[in-house]
Amino acid sequence: MTSQENSGSAGPIINGLPSHVPDPDPQETSEWLESFDGVVDERGKARARHLMLNLLRRARDRQVSVPSTNSTDYINTISVEDEPYYPGDDSLEREIRAAIRWNAAMVVHRAQKPGVGVGGHLSSFASVATMYEVGFNHFFRGKQHPGGGDQIFFQGHASPGIYSRAFMMDRLTENDLDGFRQEKSHPHGMPSYPHPRAMPDFWEFPTVSMGIGPVNAIEQASFNKYLHNRGLKDTSDQHVWAFLGDGEMDEVESRGALHIAAMEELDNLTFVVNCNLQRLDGPVRGNGKIIQELESQFRGAGWNVIKVIWGRGWDPLLAQDYDGALVNLMNNTPDGDYQTFRTESGAFIRDNFFGRDPRTKAMVADMSDEDIWWKLNRGGHDPHKVYAAYKAAMEHKGQPTVILAHTVKGFKLGKSFAGRNATHQMKKFTVDDLKTFRDTLRIPVTDKQIEDDLYNVPFYKPAEDSEAMQYLRQRRAELGGPVPSRKHKKVFLPQPAQKEYKVVEKGSGKQEIATTMAFVRLLKDLMRNKEIGQRFVPIIPDEARTFGMDSMFPTAKIYNPHGQNYISVDRDLLLAYKESPQGQIKHMGINEISSTSAFTAAGTSYSTHELPMIPVYIFYSMFGFQRTADFFYAAGDQMAKGFVIGATAGKTTLAGEGLQHMDGHSPLLAYTNPGTVIYDPAYGYEIGHIVRDGLQRMYGENETRNQDVFYYMTVYNEPIVQPAQPENLDVEGLLKGMYLLKPAEGGNGPKVQLMASGVAVPWALHAQQLLRDDWNIPADVWSVTSWTEMRKEALEAEKHNFLHPEEDARKPWISQRLEGVEGPFVASTDFDYLVPDLIRPWIPGRYGVLGGDGWGFSDTRAAGRRYLHIDAHSMVVKALQELAAEGKVERHVVSDAIAKYDLLNVNAGQSGSAGGDA
Repeated sequence: MTSQENSGSAGPIINGLPSHVPDPDPQETSEWLESFDGVVDERGKARARHLMLNLLRRARDRQVSVPSTNSTDYINTISVEDEPYYPGDDSLEREIRAAIRWNAAMVVHRAQKPGVGVGGHLSSFASVATMYEVGFNHFFRGKQHPGGGDQIFFQGHASPGIYSRAFMMDRLTENDLDGFRQEKSHPHGMPSYPHPRAMPDFWEFPTVSMGIGPVNAIEQASFNKYLHNRGLKDTSDQHVWAFLGDGEMDEVESRGALHIAAMEELDNLTFVVNCNLQRLDGPVRGNGKIIQELESQFRGAGWNVIKVIWGRGWDPLLAQDYDGALVNLMNNTPDGDYQTFRTESGAFIRDNFFGRDPRTKAMVADMSDEDIWWKLNRGGHDPHKVYAAYKAAMEHKGQPTVILAHTVKGFKLGKSFAGRNATHQMKKFTVDDLKTFRDTLRIPVTDKQIEDDLYNVPFYKPAEDSEAMQYLRQRRAELGGPVPSRKHKKVFLPQPAQKEYKVVEKGSGKQEIATTMAFVRLLKDLMRNKEIGQRFVPIIPDEARTFGMDSMFPTAKIYNPHGQNYISVDRDLLLAYKESPQGQIKHMGINEISSTSAFTAAGTSYSTHELPMIPVYIFYSMFGFQRTADFFYAAGDQMAKGFVIGATAGKTTLAGEGLQHMDGHSPLLAYTNPGTVIYDPAYGYEIGHIVRDGLQRMYGENETRNQDVFYYMTVYNEPIVQPAQPENLDVEGLLKGMYLLKPAEGGNGPKVQLMASGVAVPWALHAQQLLRDDWNIPADVWSVTSWTEMRKEALEAEKHNFLHPEEDARKPWISQRLEGVEGPFVASTDFDYLVPDLIRPWIPGRYGVLGGDGWGFSDTRAAGRRYLHIDAHSMVVKALQELAAEGKVERHVVSDAIAKYDLLNVNAGQSGSAGGDA
């Protein structure tokens, strides 16, 4: 193949424009460009497009390979000629970077001392250190910046480097660094990864559960624009940065929301993907090229893509690559080879990379093996190349930007670490490793200090009056203070007056409405509140009409940064669909993960923006904690506040939908999240008290409870007549988890207690009537608003008693409330057995539990409840069984009741009505 033919096939196209590979005939190129400009100017863009498409077709016909602009050559996007002036002091920044690299490694290495051995990761930060340092010195704006500061999602495994820089800035001490991964056992313990709840003044975003950071960053950027467009805060000078690994990009979540960022034109967002070509156990794409793959997907999704592949040492070689031989070699070398090259010598690279083509071998003939090894670096380790990419990303408008930076995992840690498959698991140095590392970084630590105590090798900080330290502090001062930093202080919102809750307290009269509708009516009234109405952020994945929220469309409007540029098909209807840049509703489409991330962004606005907002995320309950529990856990870690509403809750309530829609377990999944307060209300007035208590707890003044929580409330789609709030309602009991709804009336047999929550309360009331009329047995009915809150309180009491045996024993609230209450007790819900069983240890008597365990299925509500034996008649039989076990009724009575109610016949079920949107 001739040089000319090879040049034609290489096709160096970058972002659809000629790359910085030298042009062998610039005059001819200029003539072609002038001709094209003439067509555009004289005949218009449509004609120019037609000609271009025909040229591309002819190129294919003549077998001239023109690569898609979605996948460009494996070289830097920004040419040498277009690189901006680098404003930093290379020498001082190199010295600072070396100290931070050393201290980051010592954080992990010292934590491996005998008797501790808690691990850590050395190599991730080593690969990304330069990219972080360029950001810290020139781009990342702190909270004290006039614009409000940037929001930065740091790569979890790189936390030792962030701690190291904080140590350099006197934000952390040596004792703090030595407490790495020893949060409880060390007096200065620090978490392994970014955990805001563990370090609430330091970390802002939890990121180490991979895949969560990318989606949360997108929704953070979206929420910033939302605040700006609604006129609540000027966020125009705030930028969101997300640092990710190329292995992390394998997560479906990492790539799943890219279209949202492009659709909303989030030019306030930059992804930086640290492409060290390695996962935790080996190469990401050994046979392929992960950077090329990611470029295609991001560009196809509508992002601006900037590749930072090669450092400055490659520039002279690329400048002489007239026939594209070097670029062709770079394009065709798989990632597995690039990883191997960094573990070998300069001579190996000469023979096995450049030696693949005589033209490229000739390029390095005058370079020593040492120069090939040290000077030909990856772009992610070159501050000038990284700076150019960051600056271009900040200046780009109309699109989010992703920077794909080529690096080496374990860079500068030495040949035992750099590029090795096992490098992610390597957590300590040998004596020789440390000496080599020290020499590479030029750290003033002696051989004796290393040899005397291998796991107490000193940290290093330049003298306070040194140029390096003054430079370090000056750069951060000019950029607005320390990063990362979190505003951790109590924030308050005015509390709505009592009258705001009248809509649910008065009941629904003769109209049957579901608790979902009761909640929506309350929310609409609260959103009209002049003081805090604008702070509510309704978040809906989809099916707002199912939840009765379409009534909000014309007034609150749906947020869309582009407005509504079409004629709505339902424009003549009262409840027309209406989009607006000032819209209050975040309507996310069928996307629960992004919706949960939007909830997190809004629920932490009190900290990120010092602007408390009240997100209300409403969804099909089955698709909440089951589908996005990890995102809710991150929301809890980030101390998000707000209301999470599991609508269409229950195993049998969503009649006809079938297996995947049946929610029998969301309270159990929610209970595993320490940041949740969980309620399962039966009636609208209960919802009112729960919401009022939630607003007070999360945003009220003079609050002694932990305010860093969010509320999860299950509501149903089964219509019932919502009763008015009873007189003398036990509000304290309602909020603590249980209150006596209806005492026994009539019956002179042995007494029983019926307990139910949510949609099951009407079944319990029916069971109360059946027990009285059919068996002469009186029964009290308890509305259990929260099985989980009662359990939490009881466990806290028992823990206190366990640890303070000499103090007066605390008595759990549920034990106090049921003291002297005559049993037995029977509980039923529309959830799995384990939900009501959570309080079994504190029930003062026999406790019979009914549960809707098993796979979901499609059927009527009444049939489903009879099949699962959780309905009113099953409660009666269970009550009789418990009474028989206590010898209070004859055992045959149980069999009589089963026969009387035809309990094994699903068609005999009566607990449940028709209707309600599914």
